[in-house]
Amino acid sequence: MRMRTTGIAAIAALLVAVSASAQLSKEAKRLNEATVVLSEIRNASNGIPEGIWSKAECVVVIPSLKKAGFIVGGESGSGVMSCKQANHWGAPVFMEMTKGSVGLQAGAQSIDLVLLIMNRRGIEKLLSNKVTLGADASVAAGPVGRTASAATDAQLSAEMLSYSRSKGLFAGVDLSGGSLNPDKSKNARAYGANASARDIALGVTPVTLSEEAKAFTSSLGRDTRGTTGKH
Repeated sequence: MRMRTTGIAAIAALLVAVSASAQLSKEAKRLNEATVVLSEIRNASNGIPEGIWSKAECVVVIPSLKKAGFIVGGESGSGVMSCKQANHWGAPVFMEMTKGSVGLQAGAQSIDLVLLIMNRRGIEKLLSNKVTLGADASVAAGPVGRTASAATDAQLSAEMLSYSRSKGLFAGVDLSGGSLNPDKSKNARAYGANASARDIALGVTPVTLSEEAKAFTSSLGRDTRGTTGKH
């Protein structure tokens, strides 16, 4: 009887380990997707101006934000956010965008979304509670191109600037009414249940980065003008 109980316990432990491994692979996949999206958008000739990028305090990347998730009711968009810490980019925290009155450009089924958080107010709002975009935090479509000279007053004063891409082309997106907040379950799986998203993002709690997380932060620190930034 004791051997049978031991065997059952061993099988249960193995199933838990397999399940945890499968969940972690989802986080790794999301980080890899975010790295690819970020690199492609930053390298585009009509991408994010370096003058705007250099002023960003944090960056949120949500790959493949699906139209059905907001209009019909399905999956919410998920991605990662990293914030500047001294001379490097900090550990990425997992974020989720839940359904609301978010609409994509006509004909677009999904987009890759990059949000630049431009000041401390925007950071605190994102990390303290669920934020309704356009209401709790101001969002403007960011200027595109290699220079920031075309930025308007509204763009320069916004707490967040958004960049979106559909099938390789920059697409329009209305984020008003969408909610963005840390994904507690993914962050717990990646960093442990006791580490808060705020402490991870701001470097209060030291964490060990996976190889996928290191690749993401490296892509944030790279200067697209041909030099490499510190990270």
